[in-house]
Amino acid sequence: MGKRNTTLLQRIRVPLGFVFGALFLYFASPTPVLLAIGVSVGLIGLLTRAWSSGHIKKNRELATSGPYAWTRNPLYLGSFIMGGGLMVASGVWWLGVLFAILFLGIYLPVMRIEARELTQIFGKEYKEYADTVPLFLPGLRPSGGSGGKFDRGLYLRYREYQAAIGFLVVVVILLFKAYLIK
Repeated sequence: MGKRNTTLLQRIRVPLGFVFGALFLYFASPTPVLLAIGVSVGLIGLLTRAWSSGHIKKNRELATSGPYAWTRNPLYLGSFIMGGGLMVASGVWWLGVLFAILFLGIYLPVMRIEARELTQIFGKEYKEYADTVPLFLPGLRPSGGSGGKFDRGLYLRYREYQAAIGFLVVVVILLFKAYLIK
């Protein structure tokens, strides 16, 4: 995929997410059981994102500790798990299929572009890291650096709490649909 196409993907990923979110909320038909399962899975994704944001110093230091020892893209992995959980909660199978196609179709190329950018910024350090840590799906054991501690200040600086707020809003809407709209 050419640079222009992936740059376009980087620009449209958020607006496309809002369009998909609106479709998701419209068509979702949650049941209490699926809601409980899906929210539980989604919380794992939300916690993965939170953990990741406390270990990254964007474009200043190469993040290799915490979740970055398992995968080079734990923020995206957290989003995928969170979205997958919400798809389960929706009770509509085709929303899950559409989510997976859109997510992987957009974010895998974006991850590759970001890997090239990180190679330009960090050079040999990033190449060595990329040789041992998987791009997206985590390995069975950590391969990256260790010793980095979660920094709450980074979590706040990157406003990762907004993901928690968004997740909560979606869960409340799904609860409303599950219990009040039949």
